[in-house]
Amino acid sequence: SKWNKIEHRLFCHITQNWRGRPLTSLQVVINLIRNTTTTQGLEVEARLDPNLYKTGIKVTDQELDTIAIERNSFHGEWNYIIKPKLVT
Repeated sequence: SKWNKIEHRLFCHITQNWRGRPLTSLQVVINLIRNTTTTQGLEVEARLDPNLYKTGIKVTDQELDTIAIERNSFHGEWNYIIKPKLVT
């Protein structure tokens, strides 16, 4: 997430760790991410998700309206919080 402070702080370190290394397999990518740390001690956990997911699933406007989304006043189309569904 662009606005997740921890991910944002780690992303530059991950890309520096990748620099100059050919990404020849998923395991190479996972290992490069997993071996990234910062001077402040942040570490990354990375693993392959072997699950298969269907593509092309369409969400209707009605289904989307049932999700408790709190949009940020600054670019709410990009910045939002998905909250737990309230049981009524």
